[in-house]
Amino acid sequence: MTLEGPDDLSDRERAAVEAELRCLGDDEFVTAERYTEWQVRGPTLEADIAVANIAQDELGHARLWYDLLEAFGHDQVDLIWERDPADFRHATLAERPYETGDWADPVLRGYLYDTYERLRVEALSESAYAPIADRVEKVLGEEEYHREHAHNWLERLCEDADGRRRVQAALDRLFPHALTLFARTDREEAVVDTGVRPVPLSELRREWRNVVTPFLGSLGLEVPVADHEALLPAARGRDGDHTDAWESLYNEFTFTYEQLGRDSAPALMPEPGEADADV
Repeated sequence: MTLEGPDDLSDRERAAVEAELRCLGDDEFVTAERYTEWQVRGPTLEADIAVANIAQDELGHARLWYDLLEAFGHDQVDLIWERDPADFRHATLAERPYETGDWADPVLRGYLYDTYERLRVEALSESAYAPIADRVEKVLGEEEYHREHAHNWLERLCEDADGRRRVQAALDRLFPHALTLFARTDREEAVVDTGVRPVPLSELRREWRNVVTPFLGSLGLEVPVADHEALLPAARGRDGDHTDAWESLYNEFTFTYEQLGRDSAPALMPEPGEADADV
């Protein structure tokens, strides 16, 4: 059964769609916010440009998912700028601060996140909620570049012992938070049962491990193999419980909005064609 829009949904289906969209949009938005910290700090000019482009893409993806939430009566102000920080449902991987001056951190983090995003968005190509399925192709097309960028840099960094040591340190530090990408919300059962995302997170997690473990192993890295629950951090993000780093990041990106006393905000990204129309 295809669900064409909000008017077609039961209360349970509506809650499932909103839960999935919040995870998707929040992951992308917060990931993009963190990426901005590296836009002029990369090891090469090309790296700076790549990170800026990736951050822009992720903001665009956040807008795609947030736009669908607006059909349920939300707007960008209550979805981002005036939203209680405890209501965000991003995984803690997105909010963790980067290791100061260590390029291995954003590269490894990007690889773990983009591999997850590809799997989750591919699963959504079969979503019963048509507006979600309609956006999959655009997101997947841009994510291919992100993964290629991360692959190339990981291979480059792991060519020598010092670089491999730094990537391993980043892996040890970030892997538990990467697992929170697959943490369940209280709507997970409804998300799967209604076909909003027909593949459960547990299956996506297995697929993700089957991709990242052999690739990272081929670079001479040791991927944690302990039981999933044993590796998960206490704060997992999907239930609104975040790490200490989240409050400072939230305050940072809402600072200007609050200082100017705004009650509205410009769109995250222009609609397709808007930028050209203004020229």
